[in-house]
Amino acid sequence: MAKKLDLSSFKRTSDSKKDSRGSDTRKSVIPEKYAKKGKPVGRSRSSTGSRSEVRRNTETKTKSKGKSERATNDPANGIRLNRYIAHCGVCSRREADELIAAGRIRVNKSLVTEMGFKVMPGDAVFMGKKLLKREDYAYVLLNKPKDFITTTKDTHDRKTVMDLVKKASDVRLYPVGRLDRNTTGLLLLTNDGELADNLSHPSNNIRKIYKVELDKSLQKEHFEKISAGFSLDDGPVAIDDIALLTPDNMSVGIELHSGKNRVVRRIFEHFDYKVIRLDRVVYAGLTKVNLPRGKWRHLTDKEIGLLRKKGVKKG
Repeated sequence: MAKKLDLSSFKRTSDSKKDSRGSDTRKSVIPEKYAKKGKPVGRSRSSTGSRSEVRRNTETKTKSKGKSERATNDPANGIRLNRYIAHCGVCSRREADELIAAGRIRVNKSLVTEMGFKVMPGDAVFMGKKLLKREDYAYVLLNKPKDFITTTKDTHDRKTVMDLVKKASDVRLYPVGRLDRNTTGLLLLTNDGELADNLSHPSNNIRKIYKVELDKSLQKEHFEKISAGFSLDDGPVAIDDIALLTPDNMSVGIELHSGKNRVVRRIFEHFDYKVIRLDRVVYAGLTKVNLPRGKWRHLTDKEIGLLRKKGVKKG
């Protein structure tokens, strides 16, 4: 069986002596000398192909009276319509494309269905009758407790993560990805639709580390199979790192980039283990340092900048 991982990697907030900003300055939470490296399986990155630039028709798109004149017809001074919508905190860019295709967006009272359309200074963008205005961004990191649903609204009146961040910002926040009801740990919330979309995109391989507590000791053969990588019903699972945290082999640290639904629980259920507790301790370089369970904090400018670099969509 592999050597046991130094438990200081997963100590609680009160025991940590890290930077109060919570920045992850380590290369890995799992020390290289202890961890048994997992062999990535099935990871693919889409190649960066050349995209033909959609040039915008600068002619007037409507004969309606009262239309505001554009400040400039130079496309370099505009912003793509889907990006503008995301910046208004309405949704992600991907979802904005769907709104455009469905004919729900108008610019200066003219219906726009062109995906490459650019919004110019002075333009008025409407979704239905609602004027969309760009708002200031907010970035909130939550240490989610158990029994809270990751959704903006629950039809069954259950507790949601939004109940925990009511006082975090005046703007409406949206969770980036999700943690299931019984999973605890780091969850990012923001109204930056573009960043949320990019961080959730599989091509960016956002790093996540979990602490897993099992109902029984993890056997050596299963440890090695998980480490080497294997396939679930929905395809291969790439494990970046795995290590044992306790002498009884019932506590495991696992690092992966996969965004598949319930992937960590399904990994261990595949080998007939029950996950008793699941805690996300690292997300995209952010850690739980000085962030008790159920509490939140705003990201620093440095952390926001690092997230934007991680969230540059590949291909």
